[in-house]
Amino acid sequence: MRAAVVTVSDRVSQGTAEDLSGPAAVNRLAAYGIDGASLRVVPDGVESVRSALEDLMTDHDLIVTTGGTGFSPRDVTPEATRLVIDREAPGLAEAMRAATFGRFPHGMLSRGVSGIAGSTLIVNLPGSVKAVEESLDIIGPALSHGIELLIAGQSDHNM
Repeated sequence: MRAAVVTVSDRVSQGTAEDLSGPAAVNRLAAYGIDGASLRVVPDGVESVRSALEDLMTDHDLIVTTGGTGFSPRDVTPEATRLVIDREAPGLAEAMRAATFGRFPHGMLSRGVSGIAGSTLIVNLPGSVKAVEESLDIIGPALSHGIELLIAGQSDHNM
């Protein structure tokens, strides 16, 4: 399974901040059996995110983005993702948001989406390390199965 993590951040891409959420995502994916994810940093913006997604989806089964899912004017990762996906996978984003209700009032402000582009699953995560780890803990157990379905077109549910 080939995976990539894209950190979306003006400050990290400019070298004025350290990328903490991208490496956290790589580590958390490994905990769910998705080893060796590559890491890329891009600035906020529809075109920069779209370009990275289009480039990576040609040879990755999973792309996880961190950052750009909030309410600020530069938070446009969901809009860029919608431009490249063929089908949404709303259950992933819904599950991540639902898990925060009652615990973290700001969790409901995440606008992240999830979807399928060809045979690649793309998942938007918030930009904080804590949100990345908690979000992947929620969807991590289902990721391998979902990707297996995309790659092979079948699973043990089809038998």
